[in-house]
Amino acid sequence: MLSVAVIIIISYFIGSIPGSVWVGKQIYGTDIRQHGSGNAGATNVFRVLGWKAGILATIVDLGKGLFAAGIVATIRIDALPPGLGFWEASSVIMLVAGVAAIVGHMFPIWAGFKGGKGVNTAAGVLFAIQPVTMVIAIGIFALVLLSSRYVSLASLAAVAAFPSTVAIRKYLFHVDSIDASILFFSLFMAFTIFMAHRANIHRLLNGSEKRVRIFRPGWGMRGGQGPS
Repeated sequence: MLSVAVIIIISYFIGSIPGSVWVGKQIYGTDIRQHGSGNAGATNVFRVLGWKAGILATIVDLGKGLFAAGIVATIRIDALPPGLGFWEASSVIMLVAGVAAIVGHMFPIWAGFKGGKGVNTAAGVLFAIQPVTMVIAIGIFALVLLSSRYVSLASLAAVAAFPSTVAIRKYLFHVDSIDASILFFSLFMAFTIFMAHRANIHRLLNGSEKRVRIFRPGWGMRGGQGPS
């Protein structure tokens, strides 16, 4: 049981690495929390600093989830916490580590507990656990982003697509490698991420959500233009 706690703590601290904030400050000399939406996530980096910075921030955020679920979760445990024994141990521990990393991303100790919304870190977690399903979700993300240029809409579409694809693959195509815990936790993560995007959903509905200029500098710098 002690090792489960260690996995959670390590994963939380990894998730707390404020990649978007560090990219903005160290490379562009800009604190993205003071521009655009004020959110310390990769979406705001795309808007404020442009696609190059946004991709770098995305890689960091994805890497946090991938490392937590794919590496930290391999710390040996003897048993699952009570009440979870009906699920596959390895899948549960990967998910527990992943959720801890997502919580760290959303409430980072290194950045005053004000972080991003967890989409990219969740994507890294789910990629470590179900790479085939994640590739499908990433494809949906890319299609929605290229057609709409709304990062938030593309993120929400991918978040909804993941548990849907898991359910289809498990119960229609009977893929044995998919444990029921993955569906349960992916639904939980989807709900959490949708809740974190309430303001974005409101702006999408009223038409005030900003589109990203995928191949141009960001627009979100207050008092000036984004870097070229």
